[in-house]
Amino acid sequence: MIRKRSITLHGHRTSFSVENAFLDELKTIAARRGLSFAGLIAEIDEARPLDSNLSSALRLYVLADMKRTLQSQSGQELSA
Repeated sequence: MIRKRSITLHGHRTSFSVENAFLDELKTIAARRGLSFAGLIAEIDEARPLDSNLSSALRLYVLADMKRTLQSQSGQELSA
């Protein structure tokens, strides 16, 4: 289920809509990196292209993180 959420970034309220699975993964990534949830969202927001929306950028970030994790795991298995 997609839910709209609000967050304050750089002193301004903004909103994004993502599925619960993406939200859960973003929280996991933030914890793994030692960041607050808002800190991770702000980092992703700052890095996204100006012509993209925040919701899409968040989903793409999760996808890229999962790909990196899988590639890292595959590389470790091959070298073992």
